[in-house]
Amino acid sequence: METVLSWLRQLRQWMEYPLVSLGESQVTVWSLAYLLILIVVLVWLSRRVQRWLTAGPLFRSRLDEGARHAVGAIARYLILAIGLLVIVQTAGIDLTTLNVFAGAIGIGVGFGLQNVVSNFISGLIIMFERPIKVGDRIVVGNTEGNVVEIGARGTTVLDNDNIAVIVPNSMFITEEVVNWKYNDGLVRFKIALSVAYGSDVRRVEQVLLEVAAEDSDVLDQPAPAVRFIAFGDDGLQFELRAWSGTLVDRKGKLTSQLNFRIYERFQEEGIQFPFPQRDLHLRSGVLRVQQVQADAKE
Repeated sequence: METVLSWLRQLRQWMEYPLVSLGESQVTVWSLAYLLILIVVLVWLSRRVQRWLTAGPLFRSRLDEGARHAVGAIARYLILAIGLLVIVQTAGIDLTTLNVFAGAIGIGVGFGLQNVVSNFISGLIIMFERPIKVGDRIVVGNTEGNVVEIGARGTTVLDNDNIAVIVPNSMFITEEVVNWKYNDGLVRFKIALSVAYGSDVRRVEQVLLEVAAEDSDVLDQPAPAVRFIAFGDDGLQFELRAWSGTLVDRKGKLTSQLNFRIYERFQEEGIQFPFPQRDLHLRSGVLRVQQVQADAKE
């Protein structure tokens, strides 16, 4: 028993060994361990609170998914900021002695960490102004996909190949962003095509409208429409305009299934697609055309 008590006293002395002095307070091994343990608990607690708010009270409210995630993230940051101040104070570390160090950190942030700070501020702007939300279909730069998470530094975008792309938040503030679901999630698709000259244009219009009406992913309202765009060099140019709210995330699928059906109906109706045609005009001279038969032995 005496051996155990002696070992405990030695452990206590070792844990209370001062590592560095900050003003009138001393940083010991125990204070560092205390600080580390509470910070880990604080991070875990902040995540739990964020998930509880998002899936609990906010889920039962009238807020949409993007707003719930934004409120949850802001609550998490507030808990982390306040909790860190409380933990440092309870650990016995005098923050007033860190003014010079804080100034040096400020200079470092201004020069070396400006991108990190820019992304963090941009993340806060995104959460408050909400130009994009979780669940939106966006295009930024060369990245297109669904927003699955808006973080402090970057936003996670999941593309159709199930590849997650982390986009810095500053890109959503400084660059052009296309948001396919910003309003009501309804998008109009445009299917361009050409038919040969001499085709019955009214029949072409009717067939295209029938194809759109047959597709379950095309909305009845707003109604599909057909536009006669131009007299092209090789054929008559049309455009089928159809609205959809189910395949906004898979635009290629809707375009493909409409093109398949258009081709099948045109084959049934005898409507021909144009081929490139060129007229050759000779102003003078004679053009001699000679057919050359290949030697059978070659």
